[in-house]
Amino acid sequence: LLALALGLAAAAKSPYQQVLQHSRLRGRQHGPNVCAVQKLIGTNRKYFTNCKQWYQRKICGKSTVISYECCPGYEKVPGEKGCPAALPLSNIYETLGVVGSATTQLYSDRSNLRPEIEGPGSFTIFAPSNEAWASLPAETLDSLVSNVNIELLNALRYHMVNKRVLTDDLKHGTTLNSMYQDLPIQIHHYPNGIVTVNCARLLKADHHATNGVVHVIDKVIATTTNSIQHIIETEESLETLRAAVAASDLNSLLESKGQYTLLAPTNEAFEKIPRETLNRILGDPEALRDLLNHHILKSAMCAEAIIAGLTMETLEGTTLDVGCSGEELTLNGKPIIANKDILATNGVVHFVNELLIPDSAKTLFELAQESEVSKSMDFFRQAGLSSHLTGSEQVTLLAPVNDVFKDGLPVVDSNMKNLLLNHIVKDQLSSKYLYHGQKLQTLGDKELRVFVYRNNLCIENACIAAHDKRGRFGTLFSMDKMLTPPSGSVMDVLKADHRFSTLVAAIQSAGLTENLNRPGTFTVFAPTNEAFRAMPQGELNKLMGNAKELANILKFHVADEILVSGAVSALVRLKSMQGDKLEVSMKNNVIHINKEPVAESDIMATNGVIYAVNSVLQPQASRPQERGDEPADPALEIFKQASALSKVSQRNPRLAPVYSRLLARMKENSGGF
Repeated sequence: LLALALGLAAAAKSPYQQVLQHSRLRGRQHGPNVCAVQKLIGTNRKYFTNCKQWYQRKICGKSTVISYECCPGYEKVPGEKGCPAALPLSNIYETLGVVGSATTQLYSDRSNLRPEIEGPGSFTIFAPSNEAWASLPAETLDSLVSNVNIELLNALRYHMVNKRVLTDDLKHGTTLNSMYQDLPIQIHHYPNGIVTVNCARLLKADHHATNGVVHVIDKVIATTTNSIQHIIETEESLETLRAAVAASDLNSLLESKGQYTLLAPTNEAFEKIPRETLNRILGDPEALRDLLNHHILKSAMCAEAIIAGLTMETLEGTTLDVGCSGEELTLNGKPIIANKDILATNGVVHFVNELLIPDSAKTLFELAQESEVSKSMDFFRQAGLSSHLTGSEQVTLLAPVNDVFKDGLPVVDSNMKNLLLNHIVKDQLSSKYLYHGQKLQTLGDKELRVFVYRNNLCIENACIAAHDKRGRFGTLFSMDKMLTPPSGSVMDVLKADHRFSTLVAAIQSAGLTENLNRPGTFTVFAPTNEAFRAMPQGELNKLMGNAKELANILKFHVADEILVSGAVSALVRLKSMQGDKLEVSMKNNVIHINKEPVAESDIMATNGVIYAVNSVLQPQASRPQERGDEPADPALEIFKQASALSKVSQRNPRLAPVYSRLLARMKENSGGF
């Protein structure tokens, strides 16, 4: 129960407190109240460490060194280990001087704020560090200190809240009313333990004072009264974005209350896009809206909160990988953020110098650029099929992955063009809605079947190799091979292939032609002429001369369900039409049937699939299971002999008397049937 209570207590802590606790654990070997701190090499930037950072020793991909410092609220005592003493509890003014914010203390004295923060009350001050003041542009700092009784005082009061607020009270996405005209201060408390105040990072928190609490932050924060929409309207470098937002009716959203992140494409970002592509998107309201929503994150993300890669969801429903590399923010791994942390009343704006075009605004050709099917696009272009993949025709492209063409693209002739047309399915599909047995119509007027297996989703002989890419009008399926649409029934295919002439004759002799011509779902393991030639001549003659036995053997080569090779990853058992099981397996990328390698896989027919095999498969003989610890039953032995001789006697009249005597003996032992 104690462990459970401790666990629940830990779970209730804020992310900041959890990270601070981890830093305490890492520093405890150096004495009480010592925290491990990660410092970026070559900078003064320090972070309390979480478990992942501790082992990686990196912040934003850059190496860190570990140092050990007194945890917030504690100090060293000469001659003693660690930081055993709590900081003296005094008023806010005095506390500023001992927590690394002496400049704030100095300016509060100059601006006549000192009496207020020395006197009675309950305040919170987000105090800029000494380095934060030093990093202000000289012009800004001069304007503050030249008018200390108004500008500087107002700036400091904007850093204050008229109540005590601890880190556990700093909830993500909340606002606090400042002591300057009640203007809001935006708080974000991220899962990684980073807390920001108007996008300034909280460095050391919860320094208690007699009249409140001090939090040290890494920037001097400024008031903000403009919405995201207002920033777009007033920023010259966002002129093209301004027109696009107006055309897509997103103005009201970007003016409304909320906490968004706008990744604002600059004019330069739009100019980098091919004019044809840009005009197409700007002229298509749905594609334009998807494009803009792809640049809006659902929550406010300040740059200071990003210390490693994370995935963020956009208003369009897609995701972006937001990360950092040193001082630079990255999107999808590219350092394209030109200006960051422009704060608005309803979120934050980062300027980006590349346009992020979502799949939903792309043509099929654009989807395939720099992808695993780029060679297929070259193939379709050579075949003169570009118009189907760049316009507004709703289609699904079944594009073989580049590995299929590692030996080069086939020559494009009329037959190849027809085959490629059969890789374009009418209608824009989504693989998650496909079902087993579904029929798909192609632009080449062929009908393709969908096969759903435990480990794969296949269309005819080809299986989907990657997640769909859904574009504006078309969807891209990456396929693991070229499709071979069926061109006739099983019998039609066998007759058309000279390798199966003996098999075709055998099927006809056994009276199975009609079965393999009718609609169905067959998997046929078809012995080649070579397979029949490999049989002893006498055995082959005997088999061909016995229609019933021949039919039995042939049925053992047929299963009444379609199994393409893409569905075989381990052992798959099929029930043959003869009744016995067939075992299909994959070894070294070769399909095996009953441990025999298959010569060719996935020869598609309208009523099934054919595998060419170079051996005639033999069913397992059916024998009753005998227990070795029981005596043999004489009647059973006689029955076995009788059964065997029964078949022989049908072919040899001289053995008929022997068979009769065996039957008589069996009656004597069993007392009749």
